[in-house]
Amino acid sequence: MQEQPTFKIEFVALMASLMAIVALSIDAILPALPDISASLGVNDINDNQFLITMIFLGIGFGQLVFGPLSDSFGRKPIIYAGFALFIIASIICLTTKNFEVMLFGRVLQGIGISSPRTMSISIVRDSYHGDYMAKILSIVVMVFILVPVIAPSLGQLLLNFYDWKAIFYVNLGFGLLVIIWFWQRQEETLPRHKRIKFTSHLFWDGVKEFFKYKDAVGFTLISGFITGSFIVYLSTSQQIFEQQYNLKDLFPYIFASLAISVGLATYLNSRFVMRFGARRIAFNAAIGYTIISLIYVLQYWSGHNPGIVVLIGFFALQFFAVGLLFGNLRALAMEPLGHIAGIGAAINGFISTIMAVPIANYIGSFVSTSVLPLFVGFTVFGLLSVLVFLRLKVINGRAVAA
Repeated sequence: MQEQPTFKIEFVALMASLMAIVALSIDAILPALPDISASLGVNDINDNQFLITMIFLGIGFGQLVFGPLSDSFGRKPIIYAGFALFIIASIICLTTKNFEVMLFGRVLQGIGISSPRTMSISIVRDSYHGDYMAKILSIVVMVFILVPVIAPSLGQLLLNFYDWKAIFYVNLGFGLLVIIWFWQRQEETLPRHKRIKFTSHLFWDGVKEFFKYKDAVGFTLISGFITGSFIVYLSTSQQIFEQQYNLKDLFPYIFASLAISVGLATYLNSRFVMRFGARRIAFNAAIGYTIISLIYVLQYWSGHNPGIVVLIGFFALQFFAVGLLFGNLRALAMEPLGHIAGIGAAINGFISTIMAVPIANYIGSFVSTSVLPLFVGFTVFGLLSVLVFLRLKVINGRAVAA
């Protein structure tokens, strides 16, 4: 642990690149969803959403395996194991002619990339703490969020010259370059004397330790609410802009512009979190997230979609709030878990993701002819997030008073 934190550009870039493998695997195929489903004989357009949500399901479960193992065997070997599984899963996706097998491959891809996703957070937690950790995570998440600026456009470019399989090959190539960089330049951050002995009850002991910390549990729940509503957007965005607004050619650019809103927020958070604190910024962002959603619901309760400029304006404001939440929520949940960073990151990621996937699938099933269900979901889960924040504030207030 660094007593006087120093900002290392290569370290942040490498952690962000590990996260970028995840983002690229999710977002680059968005323009290709109709092509993939057509190639595999899928008739129901709503089934395309499963190509996105299933990878999140794999990410959720994969963290439960890789997180605890990393506390016993170190961070680096677990990243290598996860990427090896990602390669196998990608081969399954590339060679199958069956939609169900493709979904199985996407789940396996999620399990594989859950390793770099979880380990990058654990490595940051091994190296930093407090609001400075929130600063580092904000920058890492900013790059993770900004990948969607280029991912759909990259996917569309590959589709223009090749087919959807080229997207999977590019993902594999990018991942291989990052893993080689990681192997050569990143040292192990969990020394042997700090590792937890591997036992049959290692995971259960970690779960019991995790639930001792109200902040860790509370901020994990909020992450689940926010991530779930955000995944709905990811899984339905192609359907909304291409089917409801007939903007197929502009979809990659609209998607990119909204990702910039999230990236700008995470950048500003990295600049101001040391001054105002992660908890304060995140709480105000949750309130803003809820209010923006509620305004849309009240304004367009009839279900008729607004003009595209108005919709993009609402999304941009909404995702700016999301950008202020993502990195801070992770940091706040991980702050008391430094002694079990691997297991802690795994449980945090698992709970938030497993909450998010059914939320996304349920709300997404209503997004067929109107964007309204999306904002109803934003409102409900934004309100729940604010309530959890208030509950944590009460708990902390009592703890301080005592």
